[in-house]
Amino acid sequence: MIPPVLLSELLANGSATARGRELDHRPVVKIFDPNGASTWLLTEVSPANPKIAFGLCDTGQGCPELGYVDLSELAYVRTAMGLRLEVDRHFRATKPLSEYAADARRRGRIVA
Repeated sequence: MIPPVLLSELLANGSATARGRELDHRPVVKIFDPNGASTWLLTEVSPANPKIAFGLCDTGQGCPELGYVDLSELAYVRTAMGLRLEVDRHFRATKPLSEYAADARRRGRIVA
């Protein structure tokens, strides 16, 4: 689901975190529901388990939160119209994840 070049950047961020560096990474990948309000801004992937990503998750319920997500589960999600989730190939983060999270909490949704 995630292009290899972006996956390698996610893994590099995950490796930095695994080494004990506490960094406020910029999101690398934006995944979204083309028919709905669900959005994920992912910053890193666990080098120990590359199926697990960390980021800002918004399932469209008005409560975006930081957390972990299983990438294999996202790959199997189908929207109400039967479409798959998509990677926003035009997304370029302009700020660190903490700023997207603060903004999302104020607005009740991710705006990116």
